[in-house]
Amino acid sequence: MNRDKAMLATAYRYFLAVAEAGSIRGASDELNVAASAVNRQILQLEAALGIPLFERVGRGLRLSEAGRVLRGHLRRAVSDYQGVISELDALRGLQRGKVSLATVESVSVSLLPEILAAFWATLPGIEVTARVASSDAVTQLVRAREADLGFTFNPPSLDGLEVIYERAFTISALMSAGHPLAGRRSLSLDDCLEYPIALPARGLSLRTALEPALASKAAKTGEIRPRIESNSLRIMASLARHEALIAFQTVVGIERELAAEDLVARPLSDPDIAADRLMVIHERRREPNLAVASFIDFLVARLNDRKLRTIWSKHAVCRRN
Repeated sequence: MNRDKAMLATAYRYFLAVAEAGSIRGASDELNVAASAVNRQILQLEAALGIPLFERVGRGLRLSEAGRVLRGHLRRAVSDYQGVISELDALRGLQRGKVSLATVESVSVSLLPEILAAFWATLPGIEVTARVASSDAVTQLVRAREADLGFTFNPPSLDGLEVIYERAFTISALMSAGHPLAGRRSLSLDDCLEYPIALPARGLSLRTALEPALASKAAKTGEIRPRIESNSLRIMASLARHEALIAFQTVVGIERELAAEDLVARPLSDPDIAADRLMVIHERRREPNLAVASFIDFLVARLNDRKLRTIWSKHAVCRRN
């Protein structure tokens, strides 16, 4: 039996499978167990707990409030157990373990893959899972212990979280090397609004940082109408490279394009545009297992590496706090 599941009673394992799949049939396929057996375990668990765990919707199942509470606790139990297994493996010299990460899109483009490649060159037996999510969702995943570490920008709250690493980046105007404004050393938002722009969607940390300046300009000149609004930084960076428009983001995630001079980044000088703060976070009360602790040590050293800081600083002003 898989050690990650051995700790949990059969009914709980089946419950988690149904919760993830959204149906008895889906869980049956995932577990390679007859659907009738899965259904029987769920009914017995609900009877034992004295409360419905699912709402029957057509042929599918939807978690009840009680089901969501149970799923959260069981996920944390599985995660904690995996941490114990990682530590025992390390003590046996197996150099095995698991690290779960949640990250915003910009970090996932090049920074995180390069860090992981270097980490695996030292500890190839460490298994990593990585989930890309919004800044707010990253903090939620870490709080729920569904991720050991989170890479996020400007989290709205740090309650229950510890910051392992932090760096503040100036938001820049991003454009092609041939854009009329590319020769300027810095730009204001007014400068950029003379040309078509791409705006990050509401809910992104970049949009939150830009919003006070955008609102101020709109109050004076009327509604600001971007050519495109998107929650994907990759899309906006690609459009800035191929079209005559300006996007707004930090240098994180576009290091290669800047080095190749496919794009240029010019820092915005507006005083009411806040810096975008990159943070690596983990849940304060959670003791990291040996695999996670090893990754944290490697990660912080890598992020503080002079070569990386030079790359970031070369293309736009960065403020380290």
